Amino acid sequence: MKLYELQAIAKRLNDFSFISRARRVEDNTIELVFDKNESYFFNMTRGHSFVYKAPSQRPMQSYNAPFDALLHSLLAASRILSIEVPGDDRILRIKVAPKSSYKDQVVVLQLEFTGKNTNAILLDEHGIIIEALRHIDAQSSFRVIRPGVELLELPPFESKEEQGELNDVDAFLEDNFSLVQSKKLRELKKQKLTATQKKIDKLKQLVDNLPSETDLEAESVKYTNYANLILANLYQIKPYDKKLETYDFEGHQVTIPFPKDIKTNRLSDYYFNLSKRAKNKAKNVHIEKSNLESKKAFYENIYYALEQAQTPYELELLVPKRAKSLRKKEKLKEGELFWIEDYKVLVGRNSTENQKLLQLAKANDVWMHVRDIPSSHVIIRTDKQNLPESVIQAAAKLCVDFSVKNPGDYEVDYTKRKFVKVQEGSNVLYNQYHTIHVTKEGVEIRV
Repeated sequence: MKLYELQAIAKRLNDFSFISRARRVEDNTIELVFDKNESYFFNMTRGHSFVYKAPSQRPMQSYNAPFDALLHSLLAASRILSIEVPGDDRILRIKVAPKSSYKDQVVVLQLEFTGKNTNAILLDEHGIIIEALRHIDAQSSFRVIRPGVELLELPPFESKEEQGELNDVDAFLEDNFSLVQSKKLRELKKQKLTATQKKIDKLKQLVDNLPSETDLEAESVKYTNYANLILANLYQIKPYDKKLETYDFEGHQVTIPFPKDIKTNRLSDYYFNLSKRAKNKAKNVHIEKSNLESKKAFYENIYYALEQAQTPYELELLVPKRAKSLRKKEKLKEGELFWIEDYKVLVGRNSTENQKLLQLAKANDVWMHVRDIPSSHVIIRTDKQNLPESVIQAAAKLCVDFSVKNPGDYEVDYTKRKFVKVQEGSNVLYNQYHTIHVTKEGVEIRV
């Protein structure tokens, strides 16, 4: 941030009389809503801090650290006393009177756009730290940032930048948002497309490496013959033999290797078991192939949806960065796990996983399905709460994105799990349902 930009921003923010909302919307970004409907965002990333203006949007996750709780309780619905840039340093100091205080109280939110020391600090009227976005101990800096500690002044800053002038601060901050959004979109899209393509390639490799039913049946016959030949020649096998060289029942010479640590009298059982396994696999290999191809198609749909995404929010919804760790916590073995506004959303990638999710769902969880076509089943964990409309809309979009390839208008039915009756496999009947319309956008129709 340049000093003259920050000074112009401070002057603009003084046009408002109160802060209606204060919250963290990303790891390093704070949203302040002035006079109920004007949202300004303060990105406090070290070495790359900036301010932008954009429409308010519900964050992908909630932040519940002490700093977040105090930011909300002290600044939400507070009256603005002053907003200034003290001295010639890149610091924005927002002084407010909290609504919740039972007596006259002054709180300062100090936003420091100071390179590697960038921070957001809550102070009382005496300059004592209440809480901070980042804590800094004495080993890291002479300027300790801890609750209960007096905040020391920053060393004098000599600005060598050229002075400028901002005639329209809001337009400048909105342009900041557009530039940041487009850059973030490109970087995030590339990252998530690469990760999704890796999953597609891995599944393709698994499908390509599956043995054929014919090969498995031939393998089963071979192992059965090995077992019978071992039984027929058991009398001449020594405990230290590593193989059996003999003739099969058609008179062809054959060599049968012996596995390590298997006793002589158990060798036939070993090959009978291998034969049984190969025979069972031959019966089910088409099911395994179908499941893998369904998962591959699922991720191909994700890839396409990522390509069409217009905002970082959409990208994060499709491929959440914290899904892997939360999946382990959830102990989910089947389906994909997503989070929408802190609600768990489970999506089946094939018929088997759809069945599993139907079994896992609780009576009051919400179930979704695209009407009249085969689709992923979506389960939203409600914990008996009423779902916000935004969560239903986002989950319905996931259901469409992961179920169909072609752009178009689709209808998604949803109801509570207790109203869904399983018929056979993942085929169901349901009543008392609602329908939501979803448009899947795209520049081309895939075939």
